[in-house]
Amino acid sequence: MLNLITILELVLATLLGSLIGLEREVKGKYAGFQTYALVCLGSCLFTMISYVVYEVFKDNLQMSFDPGRIIQSIAVGVGFLGAGAIYKSKEGVKGLTTAAGLWVASAIGITVALHEYFIALTVTFLVILIFVLLGYFENNIKK
Repeated sequence: MLNLITILELVLATLLGSLIGLEREVKGKYAGFQTYALVCLGSCLFTMISYVVYEVFKDNLQMSFDPGRIIQSIAVGVGFLGAGAIYKSKEGVKGLTTAAGLWVASAIGITVALHEYFIALTVTFLVILIFVLLGYFENNIKK
């Protein structure tokens, strides 16, 4: 049963990342389906691994392991990925929204691995809402 839940969580993380990536793909952004799905899935997997490692070492008095350190490393690592998405063009700085979206997608993957499905679904909905509605308002304000 545990293996089935693990598989379903990995699939859920992939689907939630894909939903966000779909919106980016439709808008023609260079980080789309695959990128968002992979970031969300990878964050979920690393979080799962951190808790497996914790279970292995928790009773070893000579070694301590904090799963939060891996989760923290995910946030930092995705920050570097996001930094690669930011660039300066004639119109100004581009890619900030993509970087922020990737960062939040990683948090969604972590949330799924922590079995907080309602939060993960809610945040995915909010991210899509931000990308669609606020993107629409932002474009109209600029005009």
